[in-house]
Amino acid sequence: MKKVLVIVDMQKDFVDGSLGTPEAVGIVDRVVEKIKAFSGAIFVTYDTHFENYAETAEGKNLPVPHCIRGTDGWQLDGKIAAALDGRAYTTVEKITFGSVELPGRILEAVGDEPFSVELVGLCTDICVVSNALLLKAHFPQVDISVDSACCAGVTPATHKAALDVMRMCQIRID
Repeated sequence: MKKVLVIVDMQKDFVDGSLGTPEAVGIVDRVVEKIKAFSGAIFVTYDTHFENYAETAEGKNLPVPHCIRGTDGWQLDGKIAAALDGRAYTTVEKITFGSVELPGRILEAVGDEPFSVELVGLCTDICVVSNALLLKAHFPQVDISVDSACCAGVTPATHKAALDVMRMCQIRID
């Protein structure tokens, strides 16, 4: 069985930048260890916005510019980038919370083989949950899991709430 690891938005702005939190900083080393120990296909999502962010629906609801393509905050956290250095992985830029492109990219990588998907990253309550639910909708018979120790939400309470939602949708929470 092929294994897929999806690393969601481990970018500087979400770790210790404009939307960073102590909880996000706290998961970095665990995500690094997950990357080093993982054998399988790795996908790395990038939350990607542009100079017109303030004019977008998201920008009007969250008026904090972040992950503007090409800026330092858009880049991966340094420890995450170092862990991925020399590893084969697929980058998926997404302009909203969940990537509608990700399921197709995963299918290209796994072909006809059975597979499982594990998600880690930021933020549990926005982008992780969005991608996990999209993947579950596309692959209802696939084992999809989230490593809760390798995720952080906007707050600890919303992190827990997102884990509860995913659990209710038959996504395994480790």
